Amino acid sequence: MLHYMEKLYIDSPDKLTNLCQQLRGSKWLALDTEFMREKTYYPRLCLLQVGTPDITACIDTQSLPDIDPLLDIIYDPSITKVFHAAGQDLEIFYHLKGSLPEPLFDTQVAAPLLGFPEQAGYARLVDDILGIHLGKAHTRADWSHRPLTEAQLKYAADDVIYLCQIYEHLRDELDKRGRLKWLQNDFTELSDPSRHENLPEKAWRRVKAANKLRGASLAVLQALAKWREKTAQDVDMPRGWLLKDDVLVDIARQQPAKRDELARIRGLHERIVKKYGEQLLGLIKDSSVHTPEALPDFIRSSKLSVAQEGLVDLLNAVVHLRASELELNPAQLASRKHLQRMILGQDNLEVMQGWRKDLVGVELQSILNSEKYIYIENGKLRVQTE
Repeated sequence: MLHYMEKLYIDSPDKLTNLCQQLRGSKWLALDTEFMREKTYYPRLCLLQVGTPDITACIDTQSLPDIDPLLDIIYDPSITKVFHAAGQDLEIFYHLKGSLPEPLFDTQVAAPLLGFPEQAGYARLVDDILGIHLGKAHTRADWSHRPLTEAQLKYAADDVIYLCQIYEHLRDELDKRGRLKWLQNDFTELSDPSRHENLPEKAWRRVKAANKLRGASLAVLQALAKWREKTAQDVDMPRGWLLKDDVLVDIARQQPAKRDELARIRGLHERIVKKYGEQLLGLIKDSSVHTPEALPDFIRSSKLSVAQEGLVDLLNAVVHLRASELELNPAQLASRKHLQRMILGQDNLEVMQGWRKDLVGVELQSILNSEKYIYIENGKLRVQTE
């Protein structure tokens, strides 16, 4: 049952100052953001929600000259920042400050360690843990429009009111099971600023179907994706408004040399050809002479042999065995994709880091090294040291 909680709407510097006085000294803060980015490259923060066991505040960032006093508290390393599905929220903080608030706790990352579904949504956890059903009426609301309605503010406040309770439940249960420390490596990775840098030089790696290109076509794609990312950042425009992924790939494959050839690319808007046509043709010409050796490393999907796929099946059986013993979803330990990469000898695998390495990663590697073997006893899978 909820105890009394003060709900605040912060739309003036004085109110923000008072809120900061109340928040200072907190052990943790529940945080959420409402933003718009349909027409921009960078997300535009419209509302910032902050919650503690006693206070819920919706900070109207559009009505304030700045929120620096609050950011000072959020970036206080003695305060744990609690999010659900932190990725987009952290992107906003990175854009605001050029760094990320630490330490943090992500309930979406933590919940599966207690048997909740992978990638569980906030409403799902609120329902499963608290037995409260949340509506979705304002999921796609225009948060930049003022004034905000009472219904919008309630929706926004709910995003941290229940997050406080979910956090306390997950934290306490994980601590009881000795699993709280498992999350340290995951949260450290989540706090890595490089996840939000969006370097133009690496933009081509995110283009769909890029791994299907080779040689000069891949070189052209790399140059075009770099140009698109840099231009989108400079003019603060969604990258898809310049060139969509499928258009990038078509240009890279066809490598038009003339303006009229470029204009015939399906999906390429006339205004883009008019404004950037010569620039694009120059990029195509210059980059198409690159050889595959001149390109950065690219992780291409390698087809495994039948024998290798069989080995993946064996490793997957071990993963399922350990997951069953721990009452975890097997994907929490290692996905089939990660096992395939392990067979191929690739480095920096999640299963070989942190708690996953201790629980199953070392064992899997020992099986691959023939230091352990798998056998069946009384209808059950066993792993034995030779």
